[in-house]
Amino acid sequence: MELPTESEERHAAPRVSRVGLGAFALLVALSAYAVSVGLWKLLGISWVAFAAMAGAGLVGRRSRDENPTALVWGYGLASGAMVTSAAVFLLPSAIGHHAQFGGFGVALGVLVGFGSHSIGHRLAHVEMPLDRTVAELSAHALAAGVVIGVVYGNMPELGLLLGLAIVSHKGPAGYAAAARLARKGGDTTTLLLPAVGVGLTAITAASLQLPAAPAVRGVVFGFATGIFLHVAMDFLPRCELGSEIHDALAVDGDAHALLDRLRLHAVGSTVLGGVAVFVAWLALA
Repeated sequence: MELPTESEERHAAPRVSRVGLGAFALLVALSAYAVSVGLWKLLGISWVAFAAMAGAGLVGRRSRDENPTALVWGYGLASGAMVTSAAVFLLPSAIGHHAQFGGFGVALGVLVGFGSHSIGHRLAHVEMPLDRTVAELSAHALAAGVVIGVVYGNMPELGLLLGLAIVSHKGPAGYAAAARLARKGGDTTTLLLPAVGVGLTAITAASLQLPAAPAVRGVVFGFATGIFLHVAMDFLPRCELGSEIHDALAVDGDAHALLDRLRLHAVGSTVLGGVAVFVAWLALA
């Protein structure tokens, strides 16, 4: 039996992950349900999240090497927008329902986000049918979708700006994950699963109606605020030695000068992400 040459392998038609393809088909079916019940905002957020991760994943797959400047700007814009959106659109609602329970909800969300992120790293030592990065991204997307679905299902007056800011990090995350998978020879189409994850659980969770008790709603909306703040802080572009940005530099010798320059980009991108939300809010208001 003659083995394929390296050129033939490179130009062979890519396989599509069955798990990813099945998840995509499920999102299409749920989208039809969302249309039938008028969940237009969640439908838009779900497909924007998919397009951001899938589109950026295609770019990462072709490049194979992460561009550190692109990572800094992608993460910075997304995290700045998320911090601002959570503080402006969710936090006032949590405190408005019940100041103390809303505050406890915020604390709970931050702590649960940190705990789940830290425990998630244990997946590196567990044999899994999926790549560890894909598994972590999928778990994160499914969990975020639940929170988004509950928030929009119980606060239909919320605008699209919050949801779009929350899923904006799907782009840089998909880009970085696809580039790593491509370098290792992994199947980048498995990223279809985390790409549709937000939509799968957001549309499903929208039917969950919270009790009218102010304390309960304060805790829930505070928890959503804390979770999204944690995610936003986790995506802040860090330019220290040994960070993802540093590893993407791929330079010989001293990288301090490049990192110092990227730190300025990191500050500028996060500020610009927050300002963009403010300007969009003024325009829509």
